[in-house]
Amino acid sequence: MDVVHSGDRAAPEVLDGVELAQLAAGERMSVQHFDIGPGAVVGDHSHEHEQAGYLFSGELVFTVEGEEYPVEAGDSYVIPGEAVHAAENRGDEPAVGVEIFSPPRPVPPWADD
Repeated sequence: MDVVHSGDRAAPEVLDGVELAQLAAGERMSVQHFDIGPGAVVGDHSHEHEQAGYLFSGELVFTVEGEEYPVEAGDSYVIPGEAVHAAENRGDEPAVGVEIFSPPRPVPPWADD
């Protein structure tokens, strides 16, 4: 069993106002914590991983394949693998949540920065 304690996770700022922390990773999925500040944008990108998430607080607007999807605290979502997607915090408070990636992404691209 792999346990990542809250005090052990690093949450680097990978973009202006966007902090991501790699959490536990298994053979078939991995978990990431995010904190996206007001006004912050994660630009268009895609990856092989199916991406499921849950928003604890705040709000985000995801754009997936050109269509906007507002997500509020308490909502969950799934973004298909290979889909071009982006996220923007248009609200006044940080958007905080977790995401699960399958297949796992134990070393995400931003971890090498």
